[in-house]
Amino acid sequence: MAVAHRMPNAQDRHLTETERTSIEQSQMRLVLAHIAQILIAALGGLAFDMLGVPAAWLSGAAVATILWGLTGWAVALPRALVDAAMLISGAAMGAAVTPAAISAIGRYPGSLIVLVIAVVAISYTSSLWLVRISGWRRLDALLASAPGALSTVLAVAIDRKADVASIAIAQNLRLFVLIALLPSIVVLIGGGGHTNALVGTGLPIQSPAGMAIILLGGLALGAGFKLVKVAAPVLLGATIVSSVSHGTGFVTGVVPPVIATGGLILIGLFIAERFRHIQRSTLQSSIIAALGSFAVGMGVATLFAGLAAWLAGVSFANSLVAFAPGGLEAMTVLALVLGLDPLYVGVHHLVRFLGIGLVLPLFIGWLQRSRPEAAE
Repeated sequence: MAVAHRMPNAQDRHLTETERTSIEQSQMRLVLAHIAQILIAALGGLAFDMLGVPAAWLSGAAVATILWGLTGWAVALPRALVDAAMLISGAAMGAAVTPAAISAIGRYPGSLIVLVIAVVAISYTSSLWLVRISGWRRLDALLASAPGALSTVLAVAIDRKADVASIAIAQNLRLFVLIALLPSIVVLIGGGGHTNALVGTGLPIQSPAGMAIILLGGLALGAGFKLVKVAAPVLLGATIVSSVSHGTGFVTGVVPPVIATGGLILIGLFIAERFRHIQRSTLQSSIIAALGSFAVGMGVATLFAGLAAWLAGVSFANSLVAFAPGGLEAMTVLALVLGLDPLYVGVHHLVRFLGIGLVLPLFIGWLQRSRPEAAE
């Protein structure tokens, strides 16, 4: 028997149109929210720049976005914008790699050995503070003290049923303090300045063809790195392509100033977003412990940075940023903004980042099998 199909009446068509309009309005509101958030971050960078704060566009954007997040109006940064920020930053960092800079790599092995020892010492002393002074569980303290590789740390924390919120606070607070204070500290010790090294004002600009090669090549290589789960794949891909292109003289010049500055603002947004889902009550209960752990870890990092500076023949400012227990993206970009050696700083943070990402899951698994009391 045939089934009669009811023809849509005027009300059905009206409801469909209403739903369509509602979706379009929601999408428009989301777009406007993203634009407003980016503008607020840019205003924060501009304010810091006018005040003469080092690394103004990076730290100012991060601070402004965190304050904006307290209003409850913040929105998640789309993955496409995160990748764009990493792509631009990688291209900018690689532009500083010259044949003269490459010739300095021979001084790095000793410094990298010191770095490996420093990572172990930073993790041990910071976790010791959290366990003995703050009363944290050993597992939580160890994960909170790992100097970098946040995505790996939180993935392990979730898998091992650790206190993810407290660990996230300790990790993110360390990164925020470094971004907010380290630039000024570096300037105070005479190792850097409010420079246009990244923004590129007054420097030769890359040709459109050269920039296209770097950006497209960085995207392609980053996609490959992403498949094999390498940390910060787009940043790493763009940095490698840009470094090779500039190191061989195939491409010359810096990223256009407006584009480079936009990349810094987006990275500031990316850093600030890590604070967006942390509850205020959790933040208040963990902030003292996190600050104490950071102070201990940074003190140890400073001692090893002095030794590395002597071994590698670089300035203390370079080694301080290279050994600072912050994120790969933020610290390497910070080095370039401050007029430091992004190659030296970037190599050290990449080795630390990948080393922690590879070793930490294996070490935590071994620790819990051999010493179950470590999780208590």
